[in-house]
Amino acid sequence: MELDDLKETWQQTSINKKTNLDIMDLIQHKSYGPVAALKRGYKKQIIFMAMLPAILVLTNMDNVAGVFRSVMFWSYVAFCIGIIIFASNNYRIAQKMEGMDAMVKSNLEQQTQILQGRMNQIIIGLRLVLIYFIILTEVMPYFQHYRTLAYWHSLSPLIRFGAYTTLLVAQYFLSRKIIQRKFGQHIDYLRQLVREMQ
Repeated sequence: MELDDLKETWQQTSINKKTNLDIMDLIQHKSYGPVAALKRGYKKQIIFMAMLPAILVLTNMDNVAGVFRSVMFWSYVAFCIGIIIFASNNYRIAQKMEGMDAMVKSNLEQQTQILQGRMNQIIIGLRLVLIYFIILTEVMPYFQHYRTLAYWHSLSPLIRFGAYTTLLVAQYFLSRKIIQRKFGQHIDYLRQLVREMQ
């Protein structure tokens, strides 16, 4: 009787180990796994944010010196650096998840919670950055002159603040959807796989 119980326990343990190994293989797959998708997303974010200041300079080649004196340009640069640092940290977390074969369930849960928390932080951060740029757009003409901003400020305050409100509302709804599609669905899938582990 005890031998049968031992045999049954051993078989269940073998099945659980196989399941865990299969799940880890799925999580860590180099091309289609959720971790690979997250890494691709973070890498694209880093590359785009690194290129954005150069694109801004190239679009203003007629007045490069003015660009480098612009508070708006340096605000964009600071924003891009912040996103690069944030995405790099997230990329490192995803890389750890991919590289650790013996990672236990609790560690995976912790890493996915960190990524979920960071995703929520970036949504809030993007809202704050948008408010900062709106304030900067309104205040900047008082200490730096730009034709585009001069034209913008020649419009009625009702039009300007209506546009800001529309932008804030659109950003509120769209940013969560976009970030969920790019990162959230993969994090949710990871959490589901971790829950299935024994």
